[in-house]
Amino acid sequence: MSPTTTRRCRYRTKTEPPAPEATVSAQPNGPYGPLIPMPELTPDALRNAVSRIAPSRVPALTQHLFEATTNAQQTQSLAPLRAFVHSWAVFVAIERHPERAAQLRELERIVDAGEQDPTDAITKIRRIREAAEAEAGL
Repeated sequence: MSPTTTRRCRYRTKTEPPAPEATVSAQPNGPYGPLIPMPELTPDALRNAVSRIAPSRVPALTQHLFEATTNAQQTQSLAPLRAFVHSWAVFVAIERHPERAAQLRELERIVDAGEQDPTDAITKIRRIREAAEAEAGL
C-alpha cells in the first residue's frame, strides 16, 4: 500500500494516511484522548469495554460478576453488584488511558518492591484512583 490511500466515499473522494497497526500503542492517548469513551455503568457495557482495552482481563471480570451475582442472590442485596460495577468502572477509567495505567503499574511496583518509602507512591495511586472514580461518575 502506498504512503497515502485514496478512498472513495459515498459523497467524496478522501485521501488519508495508512491505518496504524491494530495495537494498543497505536491508539490515541494523552492529549488526543482516551482509547475508548467511558462506558455506561452496566455489566455488559463494562465487559465490552474491558474486552476492547484489556482482553486478558475478561475472565477475571466474568468470574467477579458471577461471584457478585451469587452473593447478591444469597444476601438479597445489591451491594455485591454495586461493588462489581465500582471496581470495573474504575479499572476501565484507568486503563482507557494507557499512560495513566502505566504510571499506576509503576507506582504499584514501587510499593510492592518495598525498596523505598512508599508514601509518595501511595499518595499518587490514591489520586489516580480518585480521578478515575470521578471520571466514571462514582
